[in-house]
Amino acid sequence: MIKGTVKVSESNSFASIRACGPWRVISAQTWLATILILSSFPNAFAGSDFSAFWQKFKSAVIAGDKAAVAEMTKFPVSMPYLEKDDVKNKKDFLRRYNEIFKGEANAVQCFASAKPHKESDQRYQIYCPFKETPNDWENAPIRFLFELTKSGWRFVGLDNVNE
Repeated sequence: MIKGTVKVSESNSFASIRACGPWRVISAQTWLATILILSSFPNAFAGSDFSAFWQKFKSAVIAGDKAAVAEMTKFPVSMPYLEKDDVKNKKDFLRRYNEIFKGEANAVQCFASAKPHKESDQRYQIYCPFKETPNDWENAPIRFLFELTKSGWRFVGLDNVNE
């Protein structure tokens, strides 16, 4: 055994942590493990964020903020009921914005009172009536689709369930 004194520099963080006591080391390790686990699953709590996303998306559509709506959209946007192609990219989306949000349904009017329907933890939908019959909620076949993606909730499609 070597006898003598060893000077521990104050910059030696390990020695500083050890000097604080074992409970602080465990606490620091637990904190670090928690951060690493949560950062590994960025969408772990995203399901509860749909309502916040919906408020933001709905507000952008009602305000006519096409750029903001495009940022909350995943491309290509699926539009299976139309004989036209899906919306391929942001430029195509901005060009076809009125077709999407003012076509068969008046999204501004609909979104003001529509309630999201949860299809799964990864998917929500909003049903809207035809713009000619805006108060006919029993016949609301226009479906706006939203999915949880790696970058959060996004608008992903538009469909007419009658076609």
